[in-house]
Amino acid sequence: MFSRRRKRPCIYMMASARDGVIYIGVTSNLVGRVSLHKQDLVEGFTKRYAVHRLVYYEMHETMPDAINRETRLKKWKRAWKVRLIEQMNPEWLDLFDEKNGVIREGPADLTRRQD
Repeated sequence: MFSRRRKRPCIYMMASARDGVIYIGVTSNLVGRVSLHKQDLVEGFTKRYAVHRLVYYEMHETMPDAINRETRLKKWKRAWKVRLIEQMNPEWLDLFDEKNGVIREGPADLTRRQD
């Protein structure tokens, strides 16, 4: 888990529901950006299609690395994106804990940590 204070470049995927509309973005403040999406404060795609569930994220060392990854992922077929989400988060759980304002690790992250 990490909180608002931790800023690091990352890509993230949000969905309207399990197997719903998928949005891919990049940010250096994941908690802040997801919070904005959930409150519909980001005009455009996520607001129009009610995309409020954080289902996947990847942390990167630099913003150019994150932007590169985002660009590549946006070109992927939907099935590949779904497979990537389900490797980390098979149930498409919302990884943003609104109550505490933190990002949870995906179930696959927790499994890897136990190994």
